[in-house]
Amino acid sequence: MAEIAEILVVDDEPSMREFLTILLDKNGYTTRAAASGAEALTLLKHHHFDLIISDIRMPDLSGLALLENIKQQDLSIPVVLITAYASPEDAVLAMKNGAYDYITKPFKVDDILSVIKASLVSRQEKPPAKDRDSFAGIIGNSPEMLKIYDLIQRIGPTQANVLIYGESGTGKELVAQAIHQHSKVAANAFVPITCSAIPENLIESELFGHAKGSFTGAIANKTGLFELANNGSAFLDEIGELSPLIQTKLLRVLQEREFKKVGGTETIKVKVRIISATNKNLEEEVLAGRFREDLFYRLAVVPIRMPPLRERKGDVPLLVDHFLKKYCALFDKEVQQISSYALKVLMDYDFPGNVRELENIVERGVALESSNIILPESLTLSGHRPSRILDTDQAGGDVTASTDEVAFDLGLEQYITDIEKRLIRTALNRTNNSRMKAADLLKMSFRSFRYKAKKYNI
Repeated sequence: MAEIAEILVVDDEPSMREFLTILLDKNGYTTRAAASGAEALTLLKHHHFDLIISDIRMPDLSGLALLENIKQQDLSIPVVLITAYASPEDAVLAMKNGAYDYITKPFKVDDILSVIKASLVSRQEKPPAKDRDSFAGIIGNSPEMLKIYDLIQRIGPTQANVLIYGESGTGKELVAQAIHQHSKVAANAFVPITCSAIPENLIESELFGHAKGSFTGAIANKTGLFELANNGSAFLDEIGELSPLIQTKLLRVLQEREFKKVGGTETIKVKVRIISATNKNLEEEVLAGRFREDLFYRLAVVPIRMPPLRERKGDVPLLVDHFLKKYCALFDKEVQQISSYALKVLMDYDFPGNVRELENIVERGVALESSNIILPESLTLSGHRPSRILDTDQAGGDVTASTDEVAFDLGLEQYITDIEKRLIRTALNRTNNSRMKAADLLKMSFRSFRYKAKKYNI
Protein backbone atom coordinates (compact mmCIF):
# COMPACT_ATOMS: atom_id res chain seq x y z
CA MET A 1 0.00 0.00 0.00
CA ALA A 2 1.42 3.39 -1.02
CA GLU A 3 2.31 5.81 1.76
CA ILE A 4 0.06 8.83 2.22
CA ALA A 5 1.93 12.01 1.30
CA GLU A 6 2.25 14.63 4.04
CA ILE A 7 1.92 18.23 2.90
CA LEU A 8 2.66 21.44 4.77
CA VAL A 9 0.54 24.49 3.86
CA VAL A 10 2.06 27.88 4.72
CA ASP A 11 -0.08 31.02 4.42
CA ASP A 12 -0.77 34.01 6.67
CA GLU A 13 -4.40 34.15 5.50
CA PRO A 14 -6.58 31.83 7.65
CA SER A 15 -9.17 31.37 4.90
CA MET A 16 -6.56 30.13 2.39
CA ARG A 17 -4.99 27.78 4.96
CA GLU A 18 -8.39 26.34 5.76
CA PHE A 19 -9.37 25.98 2.10
CA LEU A 20 -6.17 24.17 1.12
CA THR A 21 -6.28 21.93 4.20
CA ILE A 22 -9.85 20.83 3.45
CA LEU A 23 -9.07 20.33 -0.26
CA LEU A 24 -5.96 18.24 0.40
CA ASP A 25 -7.55 16.16 3.16
CA LYS A 26 -10.50 15.45 0.86
CA ASN A 27 -8.08 14.18 -1.81
CA GLY A 28 -6.34 11.73 0.49
CA TYR A 29 -3.33 13.71 1.72
CA THR A 30 -2.24 14.31 5.30
CA THR A 31 -2.03 18.05 5.87
CA ARG A 32 -0.55 20.41 8.43
CA ALA A 33 -0.71 24.20 8.32
CA ALA A 34 1.54 27.06 9.40
CA ALA A 35 0.51 30.72 9.67
CA SER A 36 4.01 32.07 8.93
CA GLY A 37 7.37 31.19 7.46
CA ALA A 38 8.94 31.08 10.92
CA GLU A 39 6.31 28.61 12.15
CA ALA A 40 6.92 26.48 9.07
CA LEU A 41 10.67 26.31 9.80
CA THR A 42 9.92 25.22 13.36
CA LEU A 43 7.67 22.42 12.10
CA LEU A 44 10.35 21.33 9.62
CA LYS A 45 12.87 20.85 12.42
CA HIS A 46 10.71 18.18 14.02
CA HIS A 47 8.70 16.72 11.15
CA HIS A 48 9.24 15.43 7.61
CA PHE A 49 7.01 16.62 4.74
CA ASP A 50 6.74 15.29 1.20
CA LEU A 51 5.65 18.65 -0.22
CA ILE A 52 5.40 22.26 0.93
CA ILE A 53 2.87 24.74 -0.47
CA SER A 54 3.58 28.33 0.54
CA ASP A 55 2.31 31.82 -0.12
CA ILE A 56 5.02 34.22 -1.33
CA ARG A 57 4.02 37.44 0.44
CA MET A 58 3.99 36.94 4.22
CA PRO A 59 4.88 39.52 6.89
CA ASP A 60 7.70 37.83 8.84
CA LEU A 61 9.43 35.58 6.33
CA SER A 62 8.53 35.62 2.64
CA GLY A 63 7.85 32.47 0.68
CA LEU A 64 11.03 33.05 -1.33
CA ALA A 65 13.09 33.28 1.89
CA LEU A 66 11.34 30.16 3.22
CA LEU A 67 12.16 28.37 -0.05
CA GLU A 68 15.84 29.26 0.34
CA ASN A 69 15.87 27.92 3.91
CA ILE A 70 14.15 24.68 2.89
CA LYS A 71 16.55 24.02 0.01
CA GLN A 72 19.53 24.52 2.31
CA GLN A 73 18.17 21.74 4.51
CA ASP A 74 16.89 19.29 1.87
CA LEU A 75 17.11 19.81 -1.91
CA SER A 76 14.71 16.92 -2.56
CA ILE A 77 11.59 18.48 -0.96
CA PRO A 78 9.39 19.98 -3.70
CA VAL A 79 8.07 23.47 -2.93
CA VAL A 80 5.10 25.04 -4.72
CA LEU A 81 4.73 28.81 -4.33
CA ILE A 82 1.38 30.64 -4.57
CA THR A 83 0.77 34.37 -4.87
CA ALA A 84 -1.98 36.84 -5.61
CA TYR A 85 0.60 39.40 -6.74
CA ALA A 86 2.19 37.72 -9.74
CA SER A 87 5.32 39.31 -11.18
CA PRO A 88 7.91 38.03 -13.67
CA GLU A 89 10.69 38.86 -11.18
CA ASP A 90 9.14 36.66 -8.47
CA ALA A 91 8.59 33.83 -10.94
CA VAL A 92 12.24 33.97 -12.06
CA LEU A 93 13.50 33.99 -8.46
CA ALA A 94 11.14 31.19 -7.42
CA MET A 95 12.21 28.79 -10.17
CA LYS A 96 15.86 29.81 -10.00
CA ASN A 97 15.95 29.08 -6.25
CA GLY A 98 14.48 25.61 -6.68
CA ALA A 99 10.67 25.92 -6.54
CA TYR A 100 8.89 23.06 -8.27
CA ASP A 101 6.20 25.40 -9.59
CA TYR A 102 4.72 28.90 -9.24
CA ILE A 103 0.94 29.38 -9.18
CA THR A 104 -1.04 32.62 -9.22
CA LYS A 105 -4.32 33.29 -7.39
CA PRO A 106 -7.09 32.75 -8.21
CA PHE A 107 -6.37 29.22 -9.37
CA LYS A 108 -8.52 26.32 -10.45
CA VAL A 109 -8.78 23.39 -8.04
CA ASP A 110 -7.90 20.91 -10.82
CA ASP A 111 -4.79 22.93 -11.69
CA ILE A 112 -3.32 22.92 -8.18
CA LEU A 113 -4.17 19.24 -7.65
CA SER A 114 -2.42 18.43 -10.93
CA VAL A 115 0.71 20.33 -9.83
CA ILE A 116 0.69 18.59 -6.43
CA LYS A 117 0.39 15.15 -8.00
CA ALA A 118 3.14 15.86 -10.54
CA SER A 119 5.52 17.19 -7.87
CA LEU A 120 5.07 14.08 -5.69
CA VAL A 121 5.50 11.69 -8.64
CA SER A 122 8.63 13.59 -9.73
CA ARG A 123 10.18 13.14 -6.32
CA GLN A 124 9.42 9.41 -6.18
CA GLU A 125 10.82 8.75 -9.67
CA LYS A 126 14.00 10.79 -9.26
CA PRO A 127 17.09 8.53 -9.10
CA PRO A 128 19.80 9.35 -6.53
CA ALA A 129 21.93 12.16 -7.93
CA LYS A 130 25.17 10.47 -6.94
CA ASP A 131 24.38 7.47 -9.18
CA ARG A 132 24.07 9.50 -12.40
CA ASP A 133 26.99 9.66 -14.84
CA SER A 134 24.67 10.85 -17.58
CA PHE A 135 21.16 12.17 -17.99
CA ALA A 136 19.03 12.30 -21.15
CA GLY A 137 22.13 12.16 -23.35
CA ILE A 138 24.09 14.70 -21.27
CA ILE A 139 27.39 13.35 -19.89
CA GLY A 140 28.66 14.37 -16.45
CA ASN A 141 28.27 13.74 -12.73
CA SER A 142 29.86 16.90 -11.31
CA PRO A 143 27.85 18.78 -8.65
CA GLU A 144 27.13 21.53 -11.20
CA MET A 145 25.57 19.06 -13.65
CA LEU A 146 23.64 17.13 -10.99
CA LYS A 147 21.89 20.38 -10.02
CA ILE A 148 20.93 20.93 -13.66
CA TYR A 149 19.57 17.37 -13.95
CA ASP A 150 17.41 17.92 -10.87
CA LEU A 151 16.17 21.24 -12.22
CA ILE A 152 15.26 19.65 -15.57
CA GLN A 153 13.19 17.00 -13.78
CA ARG A 154 11.38 19.65 -11.74
CA ILE A 155 10.55 22.02 -14.57
CA GLY A 156 10.05 19.47 -17.37
CA PRO A 157 6.37 18.71 -16.62
CA THR A 158 5.49 22.41 -16.27
CA GLN A 159 4.84 24.84 -19.12
CA ALA A 160 7.37 27.38 -17.80
CA ASN A 161 9.53 29.04 -20.47
CA VAL A 162 13.24 28.38 -20.01
CA LEU A 163 16.31 30.48 -20.87
CA ILE A 164 19.56 28.52 -21.07
CA TYR A 165 22.68 30.65 -21.07
CA GLY A 166 26.36 29.83 -21.23
CA GLU A 167 29.41 29.84 -23.47
CA SER A 168 29.40 28.22 -26.91
CA GLY A 169 29.92 24.47 -26.82
CA THR A 170 28.55 23.85 -23.31
CA GLY A 171 25.58 21.74 -24.43
CA LYS A 172 22.66 24.16 -24.31
CA GLU A 173 20.67 22.34 -27.02
CA LEU A 174 21.09 19.01 -25.22
CA VAL A 175 19.54 20.57 -22.11
CA ALA A 176 16.69 21.99 -24.22
CA GLN A 177 16.03 18.52 -25.65
CA ALA A 178 16.11 17.00 -22.15
CA ILE A 179 13.53 19.53 -20.90
CA HIS A 180 11.27 18.59 -23.81
CA GLN A 181 11.77 14.86 -23.15
CA HIS A 182 10.64 15.36 -19.54
CA SER A 183 7.61 17.46 -20.49
CA LYS A 184 4.00 16.38 -20.82
CA VAL A 185 4.29 16.99 -24.58
CA ALA A 186 7.39 14.85 -25.15
CA ALA A 187 5.57 12.90 -27.86
CA ASN A 188 4.96 16.12 -29.82
CA ALA A 189 7.35 18.23 -31.90
CA PHE A 190 10.62 19.73 -30.68
CA VAL A 191 11.50 22.35 -33.32
CA PRO A 192 14.94 24.04 -33.11
CA ILE A 193 16.09 27.16 -34.92
CA THR A 194 19.38 29.09 -34.71
CA CYS A 195 18.43 32.76 -34.88
CA SER A 196 21.89 33.99 -35.93
CA ALA A 197 22.07 31.55 -38.85
CA ILE A 198 19.14 33.12 -40.71
CA PRO A 199 19.38 36.49 -42.52
CA GLU A 200 17.42 39.24 -40.78
CA ASN A 201 15.05 39.67 -43.72
CA LEU A 202 14.07 35.98 -43.55
CA ILE A 203 13.88 35.33 -39.80
CA GLU A 204 10.27 36.58 -39.53
CA SER A 205 9.19 34.13 -42.22
CA GLU A 206 11.08 31.27 -40.55
CA LEU A 207 9.42 31.95 -37.19
CA PHE A 208 5.89 32.83 -38.27
CA GLY A 209 5.63 31.53 -41.85
CA HIS A 210 4.40 33.54 -44.82
CA ALA A 211 1.48 33.69 -47.25
CA LYS A 212 1.93 33.04 -50.94
CA GLY A 213 2.81 36.23 -52.81
CA SER A 214 3.61 38.21 -49.64
CA PHE A 215 7.05 39.11 -51.02
CA THR A 216 9.27 38.39 -54.01
CA GLY A 217 10.07 34.70 -54.02
CA ALA A 218 7.10 33.68 -51.84
CA ILE A 219 5.74 31.27 -54.43
CA ALA A 220 3.79 29.18 -51.90
CA ASN A 221 2.45 29.34 -48.37
CA LYS A 222 5.10 28.52 -45.73
CA THR A 223 4.56 27.07 -42.27
CA GLY A 224 6.72 28.74 -39.62
CA LEU A 225 8.47 27.37 -36.54
CA PHE A 226 5.68 28.24 -34.10
CA GLU A 227 3.03 26.51 -36.15
CA LEU A 228 5.24 23.44 -36.55
CA ALA A 229 5.87 23.37 -32.80
CA ASN A 230 2.21 23.78 -31.83
CA ASN A 231 1.44 21.67 -28.72
CA GLY A 232 5.16 21.00 -28.41
CA SER A 233 8.39 22.90 -27.76
CA ALA A 234 10.24 25.53 -29.81
CA PHE A 235 13.98 25.96 -29.22
CA LEU A 236 15.31 29.41 -30.14
CA ASP A 237 19.12 29.25 -30.06
CA GLU A 238 21.17 32.48 -29.95
CA ILE A 239 18.02 34.45 -29.17
CA GLY A 240 20.10 37.51 -28.27
CA GLU A 241 20.61 38.09 -32.01
CA LEU A 242 16.94 38.92 -32.74
CA SER A 243 16.18 42.41 -34.02
CA PRO A 244 13.88 44.76 -32.02
CA LEU A 245 11.05 44.19 -34.53
CA ILE A 246 11.16 40.41 -34.17
CA GLN A 247 11.47 40.74 -30.38
CA THR A 248 8.18 42.68 -30.37
CA LYS A 249 6.43 40.04 -32.49
CA LEU A 250 7.80 37.24 -30.34
CA LEU A 251 6.50 38.98 -27.22
CA ARG A 252 3.00 38.94 -28.68
CA VAL A 253 3.22 35.18 -29.26
CA LEU A 254 4.21 34.72 -25.62
CA GLN A 255 1.50 37.02 -24.29
CA GLU A 256 -1.42 36.25 -26.57
CA ARG A 257 -0.43 32.79 -27.89
CA GLU A 258 -1.30 33.92 -31.41
CA PHE A 259 0.33 35.43 -34.52
CA LYS A 260 -0.19 36.15 -38.19
CA LYS A 261 1.95 34.89 -41.04
CA VAL A 262 3.95 37.44 -43.03
CA GLY A 263 1.47 38.86 -45.50
CA GLY A 264 -1.38 36.83 -43.99
CA THR A 265 -4.69 37.97 -42.50
CA GLU A 266 -5.66 34.90 -40.48
CA THR A 267 -4.84 34.85 -36.75
CA ILE A 268 -3.25 31.53 -35.84
CA LYS A 269 -3.61 30.27 -32.24
CA VAL A 270 -0.73 28.21 -30.82
CA LYS A 271 0.26 26.58 -27.56
CA VAL A 272 4.04 26.37 -27.56
CA ARG A 273 6.62 26.15 -24.81
CA ILE A 274 9.58 28.40 -25.59
CA ILE A 275 13.05 27.17 -24.67
CA SER A 276 15.68 29.70 -25.65
CA ALA A 277 19.46 29.87 -25.39
CA THR A 278 22.15 32.52 -25.63
CA ASN A 279 25.87 32.99 -25.08
CA LYS A 280 25.23 36.67 -24.35
CA ASN A 281 24.41 38.25 -21.00
CA LEU A 282 20.81 39.27 -21.75
CA GLU A 283 20.53 41.30 -18.56
CA GLU A 284 23.37 43.49 -19.85
CA GLU A 285 21.66 43.61 -23.25
CA VAL A 286 18.47 44.82 -21.52
CA LEU A 287 20.38 47.57 -19.69
CA ALA A 288 22.02 48.60 -22.97
CA GLY A 289 18.60 48.84 -24.64
CA ARG A 290 19.31 46.08 -27.17
CA PHE A 291 16.87 43.55 -25.72
CA ARG A 292 13.33 44.13 -24.44
CA GLU A 293 13.01 43.82 -20.67
CA ASP A 294 9.44 42.50 -20.83
CA LEU A 295 10.49 39.83 -23.34
CA PHE A 296 13.47 38.84 -21.17
CA TYR A 297 11.23 38.15 -18.18
CA ARG A 298 8.79 36.19 -20.32
CA LEU A 299 11.60 34.00 -21.66
CA ALA A 300 13.57 33.60 -18.43
CA VAL A 301 10.87 32.25 -16.12
CA VAL A 302 13.41 29.52 -15.39
CA PRO A 303 17.01 30.51 -16.13
CA ILE A 304 19.60 27.72 -16.41
CA ARG A 305 23.31 28.49 -16.49
CA MET A 306 25.46 25.94 -18.29
CA PRO A 307 28.91 25.88 -16.64
CA PRO A 308 31.96 25.98 -18.92
CA LEU A 309 34.02 22.80 -18.99
CA ARG A 310 36.85 24.45 -17.04
CA GLU A 311 34.43 24.73 -14.08
CA ARG A 312 33.58 21.01 -14.14
CA LYS A 313 36.91 19.35 -14.91
CA GLY A 314 35.77 16.23 -13.02
CA ASP A 315 33.54 15.43 -16.01
CA VAL A 316 36.45 15.37 -18.50
CA PRO A 317 37.30 11.64 -18.03
CA LEU A 318 33.63 10.66 -18.48
CA LEU A 319 33.33 12.80 -21.60
CA VAL A 320 36.58 11.45 -23.04
CA ASP A 321 35.42 7.87 -22.51
CA HIS A 322 32.07 8.65 -24.17
CA PHE A 323 33.66 10.30 -27.23
CA LEU A 324 36.33 7.58 -27.45
CA LYS A 325 33.66 4.88 -27.80
CA LYS A 326 31.66 7.01 -30.24
CA TYR A 327 34.53 7.63 -32.67
CA CYS A 328 36.09 4.18 -32.38
CA ALA A 329 32.76 2.77 -33.57
CA LEU A 330 32.45 5.44 -36.27
CA PHE A 331 36.00 4.96 -37.61
CA ASP A 332 36.05 1.18 -37.00
CA LYS A 333 39.18 1.45 -34.83
CA GLU A 334 40.21 -0.32 -31.63
CA VAL A 335 41.56 2.53 -29.53
CA GLN A 336 40.62 1.18 -26.11
CA GLN A 337 41.72 3.93 -23.74
CA ILE A 338 43.56 7.19 -23.22
CA SER A 339 46.92 7.23 -21.47
CA SER A 340 47.17 8.87 -18.06
CA TYR A 341 49.65 11.37 -19.53
CA ALA A 342 47.28 12.34 -22.33
CA LEU A 343 44.42 12.66 -19.86
CA LYS A 344 46.56 14.94 -17.69
CA VAL A 345 47.16 17.16 -20.72
CA LEU A 346 43.40 17.47 -21.11
CA MET A 347 42.79 18.04 -17.40
CA ASP A 348 45.32 20.91 -17.44
CA TYR A 349 43.68 22.55 -20.46
CA ASP A 350 41.03 25.30 -20.18
CA PHE A 351 38.89 24.34 -23.22
CA PRO A 352 37.83 27.70 -24.66
CA GLY A 353 35.50 25.72 -26.96
CA ASN A 354 34.13 23.66 -24.04
CA VAL A 355 32.62 20.18 -24.61
CA ARG A 356 32.41 20.72 -28.37
CA GLU A 357 36.17 21.34 -28.47
CA LEU A 358 36.89 18.27 -26.33
CA GLU A 359 34.84 16.12 -28.70
CA ASN A 360 36.81 17.50 -31.65
CA ILE A 361 40.11 16.75 -29.88
CA VAL A 362 39.12 13.15 -29.13
CA GLU A 363 37.76 12.61 -32.65
CA ARG A 364 41.05 13.79 -34.13
CA GLY A 365 43.04 11.70 -31.63
CA VAL A 366 41.18 8.52 -32.58
CA ALA A 367 41.67 9.29 -36.27
CA LEU A 368 45.42 9.87 -35.86
CA GLU A 369 46.31 7.14 -33.34
CA SER A 370 47.80 3.95 -34.79
CA SER A 371 48.05 2.05 -31.49
CA ASN A 372 45.26 0.97 -29.12
CA ILE A 373 45.80 3.83 -26.69
CA ILE A 374 45.66 7.60 -27.22
CA LEU A 375 48.98 9.21 -26.35
CA PRO A 376 49.74 12.91 -25.84
CA GLU A 377 51.26 12.99 -29.33
CA SER A 378 47.80 12.37 -30.83
CA LEU A 379 46.21 15.35 -29.10
CA THR A 380 45.97 18.70 -30.85
CA LEU A 381 44.89 21.50 -28.55
CA SER A 382 44.06 25.08 -29.51
CA GLY A 383 47.25 27.12 -29.86
CA HIS A 384 49.46 24.00 -30.00
CA ARG A 385 51.35 22.55 -32.95
CA PRO A 386 49.74 19.26 -34.06
CA SER A 387 51.74 16.75 -32.05
CA ARG A 388 51.92 14.03 -34.70
CA ILE A 389 54.51 16.24 -36.37
CA LEU A 390 56.01 18.09 -33.43
CA ASP A 391 56.01 18.06 -29.63
CA THR A 392 52.83 19.32 -27.92
CA ASP A 393 54.62 21.99 -25.94
CA GLN A 394 55.70 23.80 -29.11
CA ALA A 395 53.29 26.49 -30.36
CA GLY A 396 52.25 27.20 -33.94
CA GLY A 397 52.60 25.06 -37.06
CA ASP A 398 50.35 23.66 -39.75
CA VAL A 399 48.72 20.23 -39.47
CA THR A 400 48.95 19.71 -43.22
CA ALA A 401 52.62 20.64 -43.51
CA SER A 402 54.95 17.90 -44.78
CA THR A 403 58.03 16.90 -42.75
CA ASP A 404 60.21 18.65 -45.33
CA GLU A 405 58.28 21.91 -44.94
CA VAL A 406 58.47 21.71 -41.14
CA ALA A 407 62.22 20.97 -41.27
CA PHE A 408 62.83 23.93 -43.59
CA ASP A 409 60.69 26.12 -41.31
CA LEU A 410 62.50 25.17 -38.09
CA GLY A 411 65.91 24.18 -39.35
CA LEU A 412 67.25 20.62 -39.37
CA GLU A 413 68.75 20.69 -35.86
CA GLN A 414 65.55 21.92 -34.19
CA TYR A 415 63.45 19.48 -36.19
CA ILE A 416 65.60 16.49 -35.12
CA THR A 417 65.47 17.72 -31.50
CA ASP A 418 61.67 17.82 -31.59
CA ILE A 419 61.51 14.33 -33.11
CA GLU A 420 63.84 12.95 -30.41
CA LYS A 421 61.79 14.50 -27.61
CA ARG A 422 58.56 13.13 -29.06
CA LEU A 423 59.96 9.60 -29.44
CA ILE A 424 61.39 9.57 -25.90
CA ARG A 425 58.04 10.62 -24.45
CA THR A 426 56.22 8.03 -26.56
CA ALA A 427 58.59 5.28 -25.43
CA LEU A 428 58.10 6.23 -21.76
CA ASN A 429 54.32 6.26 -22.18
CA ARG A 430 54.32 2.83 -23.81
CA THR A 431 56.54 1.30 -21.10
CA ASN A 432 54.68 2.76 -18.13
CA ASN A 433 57.53 5.22 -17.49
CA SER A 434 60.25 2.55 -17.29
CA ARG A 435 63.47 4.12 -18.56
CA MET A 436 65.20 0.77 -19.02
CA LYS A 437 62.36 -0.61 -21.19
CA ALA A 438 62.04 2.68 -23.07
CA ALA A 439 65.76 2.55 -23.94
CA ASP A 440 65.33 -1.02 -25.23
CA LEU A 441 62.27 0.03 -27.27
CA LEU A 442 64.33 2.79 -28.94
CA LYS A 443 67.31 0.40 -29.38
CA MET A 444 69.54 2.76 -27.35
CA SER A 445 71.93 2.10 -24.50
CA PHE A 446 70.48 3.03 -21.11
CA ARG A 447 73.31 5.59 -20.64
CA SER A 448 72.45 7.32 -23.95
CA PHE A 449 68.75 7.30 -23.12
CA ARG A 450 69.39 8.79 -19.67
CA TYR A 451 71.58 11.50 -21.21
CA LYS A 452 68.94 12.46 -23.79
CA ALA A 453 66.14 12.49 -21.20
CA LYS A 454 68.16 14.73 -18.90
CA LYS A 455 69.14 17.00 -21.81
CA TYR A 456 65.48 17.52 -22.75
CA ASN A 457 64.29 17.73 -19.14
CA ILE A 458 61.97 14.72 -19.59
